[in-house]
Amino acid sequence: MLNDVDAVLAANYDFYTAFADRDYAAMEEVWAVDKDVACIHPGWPPLVGRESVMESWRRILDNDASPAVECLQPEAFFCGDAMIVVCYERLDENYLSATNIFVLENGLWKLVHHQAGPCATAPDETEDEVPHGTIH
Repeated sequence: MLNDVDAVLAANYDFYTAFADRDYAAMEEVWAVDKDVACIHPGWPPLVGRESVMESWRRILDNDASPAVECLQPEAFFCGDAMIVVCYERLDENYLSATNIFVLENGLWKLVHHQAGPCATAPDETEDEVPHGTIH
């Protein structure tokens, strides 16, 4: 059985797999249904509510011009009843910093907030990579 940290890092991995695979059904699965959700894509205004957040993902995943994304160096932090994952996103040769917030919904860790923005530096790629991330 996965502990909470492993489970949330696995949920984060599922989010980025859905993103990379352009799999809208999988993307719907990682987002909370019964909780309030929000998302801030780079350069977009804040989106609040599941309907607008999921419509944004439909547009991104359906757009052939959307860049491929890779999650690097995810780190998980407990914050009360929520868990926060911070990481880098690599899009082609560019890097973003991202924050993903997860809460328990029906016993599963579900995404309630994603925000990504430009990062001035690339991650230190000499760090040992762990499949799903590290724990703090």
